[in-house]
Amino acid sequence: MKIGLTFDLKTTYLQQGFSHEEVAEFDSEETIAGIESTLNELGYQTERIGNIVELTQALVSGKCWDLVFNIAEGYYGIGREAQVPALLDAFRIPYVFSDPMVLSLTLHKAMAKHVIRGNGIPTAAFVVVKNEKDLENINLEYPLFIKPVAEGTGKGISQKSLVTNRMDLELNAKELLDKFKQPVLVEEYLPGREFTVGITGTGNEAAPCGIMEVIVYGKIEEQVYSLQNKEEYESRVAYSIPEKSITEYCYDVALRSWNALECRDGGRVDLRLDKNGVPNFIEVNPLAGLNPIHSDLPILCKLNGISYKDLIGMIMQSALKRINNHP
Repeated sequence: MKIGLTFDLKTTYLQQGFSHEEVAEFDSEETIAGIESTLNELGYQTERIGNIVELTQALVSGKCWDLVFNIAEGYYGIGREAQVPALLDAFRIPYVFSDPMVLSLTLHKAMAKHVIRGNGIPTAAFVVVKNEKDLENINLEYPLFIKPVAEGTGKGISQKSLVTNRMDLELNAKELLDKFKQPVLVEEYLPGREFTVGITGTGNEAAPCGIMEVIVYGKIEEQVYSLQNKEEYESRVAYSIPEKSITEYCYDVALRSWNALECRDGGRVDLRLDKNGVPNFIEVNPLAGLNPIHSDLPILCKLNGISYKDLIGMIMQSALKRINNHP
């Protein structure tokens, strides 16, 4: 089977003048090589395609693949993660991971929370601030947590995200509005422990593949799993497997969230306990990072006894079974 690989390579964009923060969600050569060599070990023939521009050129030239392993994040627009899957749909080429609807919905964290809340799954109360005037009408209980509504990898999250008074809310939210040119998600702060749950599979066959607690212990940006803390996780963050009782509770909330949002094949659901100890949905990562060493999903799988090769194999099995059932 011939597998095409679509991705956004960090170095490509850095060479075009993008900043380090702007390319934070994109993948390194190490990640692409890790996925590629693992697929080869599993018996698949691979071919690197690249980003949406390179995919478009390849399709126009008549190229085709039996399946595309898509981890392209895209760059422009609220539907950027959906662009490669939508193009592959147009050419009737099957691919791994979620479809355009899911990737658009989940990138917009507030819209995803509407679906989660509508399905009776716990998530913190929230509002979306589209402009400075919206800040006048917020009636949530402090402390609050603010972040861009459609970023990943901790972009836009810092110590300033945790706000305890109206003056800081207005100051820090305006800063995010100006910097990211998109609405700001304002949520009531969840003061408890933070977890991330790995899920593989689709629909009724989806199942947790592991969990880890995220403990930020550095004095810089304490209590927030920010971009800086993620990049320097070896000195700032500890990961551990929680006790069985909380694990089962988190698995239930994560799996219900995964299926409510109709995610496919593999990814992560991030949770945090509220003041009553109830796991609340924070966000889902249907295009979770897959660096063999540094990404959260492979790390939590390793903690739970699942190798990187087994993880990629489980993702592929889900995609192939799904596609064979609905060609």
